[in-house]
Amino acid sequence: MSDRKIRVVVAKPGLDGHDRGAKVIARAFRDAGMEVIYTGLRQTPEQIVDTAIQEDADAIGISILSGAHEHYFRAIVTLLKEKGSEDIIVFGGGVIPDGDVPTLMEVGAGAIFGPGTATSQCIEWLEKAVEEKRSKE
Repeated sequence: MSDRKIRVVVAKPGLDGHDRGAKVIARAFRDAGMEVIYTGLRQTPEQIVDTAIQEDADAIGISILSGAHEHYFRAIVTLLKEKGSEDIIVFGGGVIPDGDVPTLMEVGAGAIFGPGTATSQCIEWLEKAVEEKRSKE
């Protein structure tokens, strides 16, 4: 992989005010040597995508507990395509029913991590996904 650190935006879309998981994963990514941009609470899809583009992010990690995961994933992936930035990897975590995961993957999510997933698993997945992305650049 290149010498450039992985840059990941960790985002909390919508009105969901619970961000403990987002902060845990943001710290784990940081401790693994990645550059992390945490957007804070109550972000719109437009704000999240604009931040990712402005920060030259490799990936966007979406943390959702509100039940609106399909809406937000679809909106973020669509906006990335509209802005010519579909190479930014989108993944997520939170309380997302297993039955909804295939739909999110079809929409464009690279991975979905449920409650209890080890942070090391998320880190390993993101490192591999970014390495694959960069090999195509």
